[in-house]
Amino acid sequence: MSEISAESAARQATAALLRRYYEAFNSGDSEAMLDCLTDDVIHDVNQGERRQGKDKFHAFLARMAHHYEEKLDGITVLVSRDGARAAAEFNVSGKYLETEQGLPEAQGQTYKLPAGTFFAVRDGRIARVTTYYNLTEWIAQVAGEPV
Repeated sequence: MSEISAESAARQATAALLRRYYEAFNSGDSEAMLDCLTDDVIHDVNQGERRQGKDKFHAFLARMAHHYEEKLDGITVLVSRDGARAAAEFNVSGKYLETEQGLPEAQGQTYKLPAGTFFAVRDGRIARVTTYYNLTEWIAQVAGEPV
């Protein structure tokens, strides 16, 4: 296989992996999301701590499902030439279900935010997930403040 063909195959494989990951997210299938990850996945939480391992990622997903109901749309994926790095930009539409410590009181408020995630991919699995969104904007939306 030529170098260009190998790079193209790697990019396509990474793009397909991220599509599976986001399809699983949107269907609420945490097991399918976990299947996309390496066992030692690094998860950098927006304005939070770095976590490592599928068990911690699974706990994060459970916490999120308890507090929030979210769907992503407008997902655009960009993949590096070698398929080892990728980024996705999307819109998060959500509902705040249960109050999370240190955040405004949940009363079923809805929100919509742009967000993005950076990925590292190793051996056909996601090895790092780093997500960013504007927490100040989210708080303003759920607190009912003018934007």
